[in-house]
Amino acid sequence: MQEIELRPEEFALFRTYIYEKVGIALSDQKSTLIKGRLNKRLNQLNLQSFRDYYDYLLKDENAEELSLFVSAIATNVTSFFREGAQWKWLEQYLPQLIRMKSEKKIRIWSAGCSSGEEPYTILMFLEQHLHDFDTWDIKILATDISTKVLKHAIEGKYEAKGVETLPSEIIKCSFERNKNAQSYYQIKSSLREKVLFRKYNLVTDPFFFKNKFDMIFCRNVMIYFDDVTRHDLIGRFTTLLPKGSPLFLGSSESLTSHRESLKLLGSSIYQRL
Repeated sequence: MQEIELRPEEFALFRTYIYEKVGIALSDQKSTLIKGRLNKRLNQLNLQSFRDYYDYLLKDENAEELSLFVSAIATNVTSFFREGAQWKWLEQYLPQLIRMKSEKKIRIWSAGCSSGEEPYTILMFLEQHLHDFDTWDIKILATDISTKVLKHAIEGKYEAKGVETLPSEIIKCSFERNKNAQSYYQIKSSLREKVLFRKYNLVTDPFFFKNKFDMIFCRNVMIYFDDVTRHDLIGRFTTLLPKGSPLFLGSSESLTSHRESLKLLGSSIYQRL
């Protein structure tokens, strides 16, 4: 494979491009990462320079290459029941949510859902803690900018090593073992049909939603954004949450603004005031 050098002026073009398109703020130190992770893609496309690749991105009318670019530079690390303290909090909050509902309908947004572990975990949790789970109208909107991870999420297939650490009761209730004895499990269809997976850009796509959400998860996404982009995104999330509803961020994320509309409850959980 040909090793293609990334010149400073080319990196500057990528830095401006990715910030304007998806809000990712690249520091000077990310130049080596860009070069290392994108060399393979340039070779696949038979391109001779990073400037050629930049021009290729500009011609990407359907944003498919942008999706691949973001997948290459962002880290899609996730797992089932990640951020354990948040699920413990949610167990205490669930009875309050039920009392607040005038009808048995729950709507949740998993923003930056990656390969699907988060929205499926939400459903597993509700299946375990709502005694009449099957009588509820539950829908989860799960969005990500990467078509690659969304394809995986829609299939709902996961390697055994990522599933078998879960409690046996959850595995039995929520998964189907591959009948061909291959080493993966698949989320059962009755859960998969409750999730609507969509490609969505949190920075540039419009926040036009028919209804508000009972809770929003946006975990380990804003670590790539600068303060201006975070402030804007949190403000838009707030408009989609009824009073008293929670917003879940990643454990390494915190808010320094919107204190008049969001209250910290602990474990990167914020409540709409």
